[in-house]
Amino acid sequence: MIPIRVEGPADTTRCALHHCNPSRRAPLYEFMRDPDQQYYVYILASKSRVLYIGITRHLSVRIAQHKSGEFGGFTSKYKTYRLVYFERYLSPRSAIAREKQLKGWLRAKKIGLIERENPTWEDLAAEWPTAGPSTRGPTPAASSG
Repeated sequence: MIPIRVEGPADTTRCALHHCNPSRRAPLYEFMRDPDQQYYVYILASKSRVLYIGITRHLSVRIAQHKSGEFGGFTSKYKTYRLVYFERYLSPRSAIAREKQLKGWLRAKKIGLIERENPTWEDLAAEWPTAGPSTRGPTPAASSG
């Protein structure tokens, strides 16, 4: 399970993929918030593990845009289409600060963060309806079979 950081009265962590573990459930106020008031810092990776760090308010839509190549740029050039890590924040300032912090880290530290939570570097958005599997070729899991 991939935890995501959620700011609030106390910094809490909850599962990004499932809501089934009561000990990891987020406080009720989080679910009552407007989804437009949530911000995500995310890391994308290519098959050769080139990394891209970004920030967005609508993670699944943004991942779909990366996968479709809609905006071109770095992610298209280096084929960074797999979502390998993300964190959720309730304020834009906190998300921007975290994005800047991650971008300032050495590559080894970024890899350590990813591998601690997602050791196989699987595409966390592969099953998301708006993001779906990459249209830019098979993922490593699909090609290793």
